[in-house]
Amino acid sequence: MNAEQATAIVTGAGAGIGRAIALRLSQEGYLVIVADRAEDPAAETVAQIQSAGGAARAEILDITNPAATQALIDGAKGLRVLVNNAGIFDVIAFDNLTADDFRRMYEINTVAMFTLCQQASRVLPEGGRIINLASRAAFGARNYAHYVASKAGVAGMTKAMSLELAARQITVNAVAPGVIETDMLKARPEGLEGMRVQQPSGRLGSPEHIAHAVAFLADPRAEYVTGQVLIVDGGRSVGGTAAF
Repeated sequence: MNAEQATAIVTGAGAGIGRAIALRLSQEGYLVIVADRAEDPAAETVAQIQSAGGAARAEILDITNPAATQALIDGAKGLRVLVNNAGIFDVIAFDNLTADDFRRMYEINTVAMFTLCQQASRVLPEGGRIINLASRAAFGARNYAHYVASKAGVAGMTKAMSLELAARQITVNAVAPGVIETDMLKARPEGLEGMRVQQPSGRLGSPEHIAHAVAFLADPRAEYVTGQVLIVDGGRSVGGTAAF
């Protein structure tokens, strides 16, 4: 890090994967802006970072509000890393999906990500990092076509952006988690064992596995890695299916 502490923004950092990423980037020396829509979870993440000796502050916002995200970027002095982790997920059979379901999923998972990337790209210095959270589900999965489509959009946009920002030495990559044991997943205990036995390793991933991948892509030594979608799923996708 430079003498002036570099800043990293992590959206959706109030819990789960986002919290793990925020904690890991703090360990790497970043001042972490914990961006979330919920005040108490964000404050808890900040408290965990500070208790470990790191620097962090919370920003509470709706990422679908461009004015709010612009204010977030404007207030991030020394910004060097943007991690677009915030997103939503729900299970709806294809026959029951509505256009409103699609619009809501895209607005949060894809359009908000695009807006933040564009706003951040205008202030990121040479060597800046944009890291988006895609999903292994982008390969296709049952009962959430809208989510699959939104995350496929994240992967495609990541590749396109990387080409346009490469001349400024800004890398743009994505991490695509497989089945990660978060509170959201634990809320569906009936499916946990079935998911576990399908894993080559016989175990599910942890938020820390994703945080390690993000930290690698954020590292200055990863300067020649861009436009990539790093799948972190314990080898599950090697079998050619992403269905949970």
